[in-house]
Amino acid sequence: MNIHYLDNSATTMLCEDAKQAIMSAMDNNFGNPSSLHALGVMAEQAISEARSKIIYAMGVKAKPEQIIFTSGGTEAANLALIGFATAKPRNKGKKIIIGESEHDCVLQAAAHLEQLGFKIVKIPSPNGVWDIKSYEKALGSDVILVSAMLVNNETGAVNDINTIASMARAASPNVVIHTDAVQGFLKLDKPLSTLDVDMISISGHKIGAPKGVGALYVREEILKTKSLVPIAFGGGQENGYRSGTENTLGIIGFGAAAKSHAQNLKQNQLKIASLRAMLGSKLLGVSGVRMNIPQTTEIAKHIVNLTVFGIKSETLLHHLSGHGIYVSSGSACSSNTGHLSHSLKSFGLSDEDIGSSIRVSFSETNTEDDVNAFIDALFEGISKLAKIKVRK
Repeated sequence: MNIHYLDNSATTMLCEDAKQAIMSAMDNNFGNPSSLHALGVMAEQAISEARSKIIYAMGVKAKPEQIIFTSGGTEAANLALIGFATAKPRNKGKKIIIGESEHDCVLQAAAHLEQLGFKIVKIPSPNGVWDIKSYEKALGSDVILVSAMLVNNETGAVNDINTIASMARAASPNVVIHTDAVQGFLKLDKPLSTLDVDMISISGHKIGAPKGVGALYVREEILKTKSLVPIAFGGGQENGYRSGTENTLGIIGFGAAAKSHAQNLKQNQLKIASLRAMLGSKLLGVSGVRMNIPQTTEIAKHIVNLTVFGIKSETLLHHLSGHGIYVSSGSACSSNTGHLSHSLKSFGLSDEDIGSSIRVSFSETNTEDDVNAFIDALFEGISKLAKIKVRK
């Protein structure tokens, strides 16, 4: 049975450049980067090279210490929110604004800060767009941090980060802006350097790097003023911001994948846009299926959310999986909890529609055959599962 993998927002296959870099490093870079001998120095140099590649791929002007390697996007976001909010005693009790549709890593980090006495305000995002009226009401001089994801991982909605940032800075000049760019890194036309933000969290396994590695970009002023503190303690690696022996192989693979994707960004985007358009045309006018398209100015082309009316997403996923087609019912990090998607609820879908929604997500490795196979199996599933429902 052929495999048609269309769950790239959950994770991607290891890209060839990352694979080759890791295989080479397995023999040459097994030393501990903190060791002072030659093997340790080699590993440290390999990490430095990867850090430079991440800076290049992000398109930012940054010093090496502004990139902090972590275990993934979740830890990077936690370090950004908790590490900043708890850095200064004067921050305690102040207001933090986040989006209602944020990834759980931001929502749960904010919940933890709320337990510590911070005021947390969540902004609704009907049709994927931040409710500006709610946001305006929440803003004020007591806001110390705003966190807004660049691309929603379930709908592909792209937040207008610069507008969100400018409004916050007008109300509170010293506010810090964080964006979770895990689903936006090397997926959009504009480089991350165009964003008016202070911290950016990214992850490796969304762009063909191994799982278990991510990074946090931090504006230099935050580091200079010691406005970020670690959330894990130990040997003081990553300039003291992230203790623990570095995942050398993962970091090397991350750097290689990031550089490769940055160099091939335009052609990758064109291919993904073509596949999305092909999927949309085949679904046009099909009864019982709706594309949940965000009403945002920009939409990330690699994510498509569909509601298949009357069929539970879990049932449809099992059917598609039986045909070698792999999609998801939402965020892979939370899909096994059994809870309805908070992101789709904020988007405006009913509970019934949320329970019948699936996410298709592309990468540059996908082909037209994948789209055709998905469509054929989807239509078969609608016919077959609808008949079963009628008989019941």
